[in-house]
Amino acid sequence: MRARLAPAAALVAAVALAAACSAGSGSPSTGTLTIGGAWARPAAMGQTGAAYLVITAPAGATDALLSASSPDAALVEIHQSSMSSDGMMGMSPVDRVEIPAGSSVTFAPGGYHLMLMGLTRPLDVGGKLEIHLVFEKAGSIVVQAEVRQG
Repeated sequence: MRARLAPAAALVAAVALAAACSAGSGSPSTGTLTIGGAWARPAAMGQTGAAYLVITAPAGATDALLSASSPDAALVEIHQSSMSSDGMMGMSPVDRVEIPAGSSVTFAPGGYHLMLMGLTRPLDVGGKLEIHLVFEKAGSIVVQAEVRQG
């Protein structure tokens, strides 16, 4: 009985390993950073939109997001939303976002996000948006964000 289980166990292990190796295939990785979950809100041409994503740095590899751009926007700024002491929500541009070693930084509504100003085309649900991210150490990484309702 044990002899029959060994090949089956090896097959299960091989399939699991292959699945683990391909799990990040939709997320760009530079060997130091992984970008995942990129999405953007729908917006009309000429308007301002927003994009979100998750940046993960492996252990021992701190980096920082310095800037972003898109061929579909006149300007892309890194912003952070925050609540003031009087309860008003606001946002302001930031020069850089530190990505600590072994950690993830999530860009999500109500926190860090990419402001897409002067859209040169509409962002329609189901479409894609190309975003160029520039990091201090990893350099330039291009991601495709899915346009969807938030």
